[in-house]
Amino acid sequence: MKNLISLLFILNYLGVFAQTDTAQVITPNRLNAAETRSKPYVILISADGLRSDYAEKYHAKNLLTWAEKGVTAKAMLPSFPTITFPNHWSLITGLYPAHHGLIDNYFYDYLKKKFYAMSNKEAAEDGSWYGGNPLWSLAEKQGMLSASMMWVGSASDAGGARPTYYYHYHEKFSPQEKVSKVINWLQLPEDIRPHFITLYFPEVDASGHRFGPESKETENAVQLVDHAVGALFEKVKKLGLKNVNFIFVSDHGMIKVDIENPLTIPEILFDKNRFDFYNAQTLLRIVVKNPAEVKAVYRNLKKNKTPEYDVFLDKKFPKKLNFSPKHDRYNRIGQILLVPKSPKIFLEKGKKASVGKHGYNPYEVPEMKAAFIALGPAFKENKKIGEFQNVNIYPIVTDILNLKITEPINGKQKVANEILQK
Repeated sequence: MKNLISLLFILNYLGVFAQTDTAQVITPNRLNAAETRSKPYVILISADGLRSDYAEKYHAKNLLTWAEKGVTAKAMLPSFPTITFPNHWSLITGLYPAHHGLIDNYFYDYLKKKFYAMSNKEAAEDGSWYGGNPLWSLAEKQGMLSASMMWVGSASDAGGARPTYYYHYHEKFSPQEKVSKVINWLQLPEDIRPHFITLYFPEVDASGHRFGPESKETENAVQLVDHAVGALFEKVKKLGLKNVNFIFVSDHGMIKVDIENPLTIPEILFDKNRFDFYNAQTLLRIVVKNPAEVKAVYRNLKKNKTPEYDVFLDKKFPKKLNFSPKHDRYNRIGQILLVPKSPKIFLEKGKKASVGKHGYNPYEVPEMKAAFIALGPAFKENKKIGEFQNVNIYPIVTDILNLKITEPINGKQKVANEILQK
């Protein structure tokens, strides 16, 4: 019996392991255009959840060295809501979440009559969910090969062209293994070598959620990513490639939330005949099924709310957050929004919440702000700039790689002009 149990355990383990696809995917029959082969390289690195002050707070020596030698921003302002999938897609498309349609990690589309969830591989790799033209698609269509290591949406056909080299999302690779695979890409022959590479690290976000932003675990995660970044820089330098440029960003910050005294969701909203609601805990979106009821429901919620959260009609949402009906191209937001004041969260009965959270308004909650550091021949040296919105990363990359922007974006040229060598 003991042997049988052991065998069943092994078979179950192998079955689970087999479900994780760690193989590289290569899109066949692609070559760099002749004029592309002499162009610069851009490696865009994201450390999920690395707050704007973490590098200094946790003595990330490699990132601090990059900041001293290259360009660094006081902070980068994530798009609203300050959540992982919306912001990674904003970074790579230059569009606000309400414009590109990825308005949350989890949402319902009333035209598709389907849910999108970041944990659902089929949805996450279905390009029809994603608006905008991601940088790798833009590059591929202009004769420049690209590669992606786990960036949001990179395994989808959004924009019409996947990266030439990419991986389905998994967390089996260590940061150092990811670095080795990036180096492998840069060692390929010129005709098949990617010039635009995206690299994603989830470790800081995971530790921040589980243990909080002030924890030793989060400090260790920052150090882990910092060591990987340092190793990447040194290994790239040894390759002897000319004009390699590094852009280090994060998608959002992190704050410790009050999980002991969560906000109660108004009882009226549990009437499924009248409402759907979607609770990200730091933002609660409400869909009123009968549009004629919207104003009355809004007044009711406003009248009965506590001082610990705000109630907004979608049309009256703060303009600078770009999260209103005129921006909502896919009609996914909802008509009423309940916004907790940090560190408060909405929590349904029986549900759990992590110690660390993000999603709040970055203009009001500074802990939501993200990091930006850049280094390489394309960038000015010893340059410090103020805060800027993350949609401005797109024109920075296109300027360096001499790519033509073919679709309207929300990003502006101003930041690129300020930090790039003329």
